[in-house]
Amino acid sequence: MLIIATYDVSTESSAGRRRLRRVAKVCERVGQRVQKSVFECQVNQMQYEELERALLAEIDLQQDNLRFYRLTEPHDLRVKQYGTFRSIDFEGPLVV
Repeated sequence: MLIIATYDVSTESSAGRRRLRRVAKVCERVGQRVQKSVFECQVNQMQYEELERALLAEIDLQQDNLRFYRLTEPHDLRVKQYGTFRSIDFEGPLVV
């Protein structure tokens, strides 16, 4: 499944800035950054649940915001992109 993970972490304190870095690192392990606090992730149900648990362990529910969007198939009809960003084709061949 393709999910969009978004977050808004309060950076008013040094603890908030540390949380922001940790949240970004968790997301970078699973998906690709498409904007500063927005990640596209191609995951199965188990990976999705692990990502959710890891992010909930990092954020402060009183100060921060975390949202997940599950995109339904077919993705090419639901996602439009403009500009210079080139996303990874999760379904395409892997070329190293």
